[in-house]
Amino acid sequence: MVIKTEAFPQPGETLLGGEFFLFPGGKGANQAVAAARLGGDVTFIAKIGNDIFGENSIAQFRKEGIVTDYIHVDDKRPSGVALITVDAKGENTIVVAAGSNGTLGRADVEKAAGRFTSDAIVLMQLEIPLETVIYCAQLAKSKGATVILNPAPARALPDELLANISIITPNRTETETLSGIKVSDSASAESAARWFRNKGINTVIITLGRQGAFLFDDRGARLIEAPEVKAVDSTAAGDIFNGALAVGLAKGQDIQNAVRLANRAAALSVTRMGAQASAPFKHELESE
Repeated sequence: MVIKTEAFPQPGETLLGGEFFLFPGGKGANQAVAAARLGGDVTFIAKIGNDIFGENSIAQFRKEGIVTDYIHVDDKRPSGVALITVDAKGENTIVVAAGSNGTLGRADVEKAAGRFTSDAIVLMQLEIPLETVIYCAQLAKSKGATVILNPAPARALPDELLANISIITPNRTETETLSGIKVSDSASAESAARWFRNKGINTVIITLGRQGAFLFDDRGARLIEAPEVKAVDSTAAGDIFNGALAVGLAKGQDIQNAVRLANRAAALSVTRMGAQASAPFKHELESE
């Protein structure tokens, strides 16, 4: 649920004149839709409430061509919701009520174990229980899958999880939360990336918004610039980036070209309002 306004309210302040929008969202859902629209073969493992939000979500996922066999219904807790404020610069603040996302557990993941194969890209974020993320990463790595973690919302992560991650994609804030290193330039970005690599993660991608993405892997460090656009709403830009990155890798692109694809998809998404609604389709990127 999004309100667009000129500026963010201060504590205790009420602002009038905003515009209200209702969009389907959720980090995992946004990533799944982004990947599907770009031609990915997507299976979504998730949990929803037995409510109108959940019903609408399932219907939308099916329209996008996403496999919904492993989206489970929680009869006790509502579907997760996010309250988002977007200012005139396109920046946003978000508060999430996790709802049924908080009950996605190991047993739910085990039911989808057949989808974890050596050629799979397993993309995760942190709007589900950490124990489930840890188990999913272990399962995926044991099957030889490539494991991407988008560590958002940011929280402290145990080494047992980081050791099973192939690619991590934090933004500046998440990077500082996890590594303790504030990213302000290329040198600090490289220091933070080395911190992640010392934890066993081979490929580190620090997303930098309009500046693009800082990539560090076995070939060293480099900045992959993003196209210049006029931002309208940055909601879900990181999710679109991650979904596109996964598709690029699944289609056989090397990491650098996959990051370029992800930058282009995220840049196009911020020119539109909404979360899933802002995800570009394959033909839109091909026509650029």
